[in-house]
Amino acid sequence: MKFSTKDRYALLLMVELASATPGEYLPLKAVSDNQGISVKYLEQIVAPLSKAGLVESGRGSQGGYRLSRSAAQITAGDILRAVEGEIVPVPCLATSAESCPHRAQCETLGFWEGLNQVINQYIDSATLEKLSSEYLSH
Repeated sequence: MKFSTKDRYALLLMVELASATPGEYLPLKAVSDNQGISVKYLEQIVAPLSKAGLVESGRGSQGGYRLSRSAAQITAGDILRAVEGEIVPVPCLATSAESCPHRAQCETLGFWEGLNQVINQYIDSATLEKLSSEYLSH
């Protein structure tokens, strides 16, 4: 399983927002300057995060984005699913996938189900609060 640049940048963006002054909006330009990510790309990334209810926007000279709830209540899994959709190691495990015709005799299905469980447990256990505290300590 390989995570995309969009996934990595979404985590970085959210860590930046979690590290900002609580309650204040952070302009994407500031994130762009800190992370070396273009504002245009950040705009594409922030849209699904907003749609998922993870961030809220403010307009005007003091505008930008901020977390919609505390960093302790947002997980890496929430962020990755907002930008990527369902996280599964093989397509046949996706809830939207058509039933695989080989599922009944698939000798590796148990392996993939186990891997899927480990991946999702891990990303759901990593809170944005933890990620941002690790970011600030480096």
